[in-house]
Amino acid sequence: MLITFKTEAHAGITMFGKIALDMVTMMGHTPTVPGAILARDIPEALSRLQSGIEAGAGSPTSGKDDDENDPPVDIVHRALPLIDLLKAAATAEKNVMWEEASFYN
Repeated sequence: MLITFKTEAHAGITMFGKIALDMVTMMGHTPTVPGAILARDIPEALSRLQSGIEAGAGSPTSGKDDDENDPPVDIVHRALPLIDLLKAAATAEKNVMWEEASFYN
């Protein structure tokens, strides 16, 4: 499964499901799809995500969505697009939503 994060302040980003839901959990939210963070809650969610990422810095992420032939990718690198999206949403005071990715809409 792929998950797409969306906000009016930034282009949407798509991530592997397990990794995306792990990051949603780091932000302090229930890892359910679909989900959302209200604009007023984004600064706290961003702070929690950054703290969680720092705690796991240097740790490769893995999950059933990853190709076993690919080299492991550090969680810091995987989180950068989501951190950028959250920063843009916080600055513009916009909500963030996530849902299962659909490439046919």
